[in-house]
Amino acid sequence: MNILDEYKYTLTDEQIAAAVAKAKADAEKMQTADNLKLALSLVDLTTLNTTDTLAKGEKFATNVNNFSATYPGIPDVAAICVYPSLVKAVASTLNRPGVGVASVAAGFPTSQTFIEVKTLECQKAVSDGATDIDIVISVGKWLAGDFETVGNEIRAIKNAIGNAHLKVILETGALRNAQDIWNASIVAMAAGADFIKTSTGKMEPAATPEAVYVMCEAIKAFAAKGNRNVGIKPAGGMSVSADAMLYMAVVKNTLGNAWLNNKMFRLGASRMANNLLKDILSIESGKLVDVKYF
Repeated sequence: MNILDEYKYTLTDEQIAAAVAKAKADAEKMQTADNLKLALSLVDLTTLNTTDTLAKGEKFATNVNNFSATYPGIPDVAAICVYPSLVKAVASTLNRPGVGVASVAAGFPTSQTFIEVKTLECQKAVSDGATDIDIVISVGKWLAGDFETVGNEIRAIKNAIGNAHLKVILETGALRNAQDIWNASIVAMAAGADFIKTSTGKMEPAATPEAVYVMCEAIKAFAAKGNRNVGIKPAGGMSVSADAMLYMAVVKNTLGNAWLNNKMFRLGASRMANNLLKDILSIESGKLVDVKYF
C-alpha cells in the first residue's frame, strides 16, 4: 500500500490560518526569560557560508565550551551545524556534554548528486564526529512525482549513518502547496527521518509558521498510528526572539509540551542565538543589553 493512502490530507486553508493566528497571539505573551532560555537551548548554531574556515568552526566550538562560565544559569545551544569539511574541527574542539555536532550533507543544499555520493558524504561526516546529519530531499524528483525514489534515498542514508540523528529538509518553499508539505513529511518520516525540517535557508521562502503547522500535524498523525515520535526543525529566515516564540507556540499548540525540548525540537538559525542572549540579559538586568557572543 502507498504510504500516502494511510495518511490522507484533510487540513483546510482556514484551519491552517486559524492555527497560525492563535500561535501569533500566544507568542506575544511568551517573551519571558525562561521561554527565551528554552529557545536558546533549541538552537542549532549554524554557519553555512562559502567562506567558512576550519578556524571559524573551532571558534564556534570554543565559544560554546566557554559559554556556561561566561553566562551561568543560561543553557547551552543544542548543536553546532556546519558543512562536512568542518565537522572534525568542531568535534575535536567541542567539549560540552549534550551539545551535538550537526552536519549538512548529501549534496546540500540542492541534493542534485548521486545517491552513492550522498551516502558516502553522510558516512564520512559521522565518522568525523557528527551526531546529526541534515539532508535535503531530492526536490526535483519530488516535483516530478517520483516519491518512491525520494523515500528510498532517505532510507538508504538513514541505514548508512546508523545511530546518528537524521534531519530531513523538505525545502517547503519549493513545494507547491500545503498538501505537498504534508505528503513530503509523511514520506520522510516513513523512510526513517528522526526530524523533519523546513528549509536550507538558501532559498525563499524559508520557514513559515504555516508550513511548520502542517508538518506538526503530520507528525501528530504519524505518532497516532503507533509510530515513533519525530522531531521538528524550523530553519531559515528567522533571527529574532519573536520568531522563536512563534515557532514554539505552533509546536506547543499542535504537539504539546513533550516536544518542547532539544531532543524533539530544534531551531536552525545563524543570528538568533545572539539575539536571544541579548534579550535574556536585558530582561534579567532590567536594562537594554547589547551583546554578540557567538
